[in-house]
Amino acid sequence: MRIVFMGTPEFAVPSLAALLSAGEEVAAVVTQPDRPAGRGQKLAESPVKRFARQHNIPVLQPEKIRQATALDMIHELAPDLLVVAAYGQILPQRLLDIPRIAPLNVHASLLPRYRGAAPIHWAIINGEQETGITIMRIVYRLDAGDILCRCSEAIGPDDTAGSLHDRLKDLGAACLLRALESIRRGDATYTPQDESLATYAPQLRRADARLDWRWPVARCHDFVRGLHPWPVAFTTFRGQNCKIHRAEPGDAPPPIRSDGPPGQLDATAGRLHVRCGDGRWLHVERLQMPDRAPVSGTDFINGWRPRQEDRFV
Repeated sequence: MRIVFMGTPEFAVPSLAALLSAGEEVAAVVTQPDRPAGRGQKLAESPVKRFARQHNIPVLQPEKIRQATALDMIHELAPDLLVVAAYGQILPQRLLDIPRIAPLNVHASLLPRYRGAAPIHWAIINGEQETGITIMRIVYRLDAGDILCRCSEAIGPDDTAGSLHDRLKDLGAACLLRALESIRRGDATYTPQDESLATYAPQLRRADARLDWRWPVARCHDFVRGLHPWPVAFTTFRGQNCKIHRAEPGDAPPPIRSDGPPGQLDATAGRLHVRCGDGRWLHVERLQMPDRAPVSGTDFINGWRPRQEDRFV
């Protein structure tokens, strides 16, 4: 089948690679324009563009996919399928009408749960034990199209958004090929989503990453996992933002105060514990003060020597 592939970040690369390995004809790749990145703010190519260039696939980079010139170029390619994986812009109806068979999306959740831009993060933040990949027909509503194929993946108690992302990007490729095979056989079935089960996973911002120590310890732990490696959960220590990179639930050993407020610190036995809203403790394993490298909880204690009145806020 003749395919136009649309994607931008690393998540999309395995799906594009799978299409090539399966012998599909990728007529072109559409990806976001090069953007400034890094300390030097030099223009950087997207991971999908780098992969496409390495495999001599034509690359289109419209600033806005709604532009008539971009839509005309894709129309002229006459694709059977439009395959989208984390492209990064809302797709107009005129684009969705172009492919002969269907526009398909590789979405990192078990729809209708976690529609939106950050399904991997929110699944972990909300303490889910399972997520997966959905291949759906794209419609002009947020992730609301009929489902062609779903593939499940367990979420482990130590998974982070980063580790789950790395598994789901490969599962996305496998699930995509399964969906295309059903189309090729002629037995593809599109199942409408149950709107009553829909939940949403909005884009995260740095400001959304503040920990609330009034939460139970399990939610604090899931929040830290779900925001790593970006944007990274943070709290405030002595008036400065402090990033929490890794933590786990665990009771602090005695002797400790049993009636302290949420955010109370305990450094018993050289380990850093923080009291949560349910009276349990979060053991902080790795954290980072501004303009400093990440350190272990033990090194934080030795370097900053928390006082009895200190709290994470």
